[in-house]
Amino acid sequence: MSEQNEEGRGTPVGRRVVLGLLGLGAAGVAAGPYLLRAQEAVAGKDPTGLTGLLPGGGGFRYYSVVASVPTRDADTYTLTVDGLVERPGRYRLADLRAMPQRRIVRDVQCVTGWRVPDTPFEGVPLAHLLDSAGVTAGARAVRFSCFDGEYTESLTLEQARRDDVLVALRLQDAPISHAHGGPVRLYVAPMYFYKSAKWLSGITVTDAVRPGYWEELGYDTDAWVGRSNGRDDAPTA
Repeated sequence: MSEQNEEGRGTPVGRRVVLGLLGLGAAGVAAGPYLLRAQEAVAGKDPTGLTGLLPGGGGFRYYSVVASVPTRDADTYTLTVDGLVERPGRYRLADLRAMPQRRIVRDVQCVTGWRVPDTPFEGVPLAHLLDSAGVTAGARAVRFSCFDGEYTESLTLEQARRDDVLVALRLQDAPISHAHGGPVRLYVAPMYFYKSAKWLSGITVTDAVRPGYWEELGYDTDAWVGRSNGRDDAPTA
């Protein structure tokens, strides 16, 4: 499982989506690099993950747990930080870009088995946002919500403070696209990619770990690559 859904919810695939996928697939062998933008436009209307089979996707697969996700940009995006904190905050994209940034290059590993090696992510260390908010006594975990209206994730507070956990703004040296969870997503480098919630809109400090979307359906809450979900993939760090 990566991005956010391998199984989806059984949403029917529209005829236009299927035809679009077939057309992109036929042309992609010759012109894959030039079709990535078009592929992402089709992927935004494809809840099945079929778009991940097309060439030119950089090795990633597109997944969502809802049929469609609204877009956000510099004018409409906000990230809230609240819960057990002294200073709740609300940040625009420009605010996040002005904060200290970190660049991490690791393999991205999906729980379904595919891997994208040496993938650069850049963004604000999650620990910086937590420190700015002032975590209060009794805090034990962090819960993440997304503007798709459905997906959630959680980390322990110790995990959230790791230096390889980012509120990511850039992927592969470019702003994160909508199809890849932009403009802002979570990136948890040492864990399977379903922990790296796309379309991040809320960070809530809590008194205990609240299982996320896939954990409620049986996935491991502590999703260390190579040590969970019954897989033996090589660690990403």
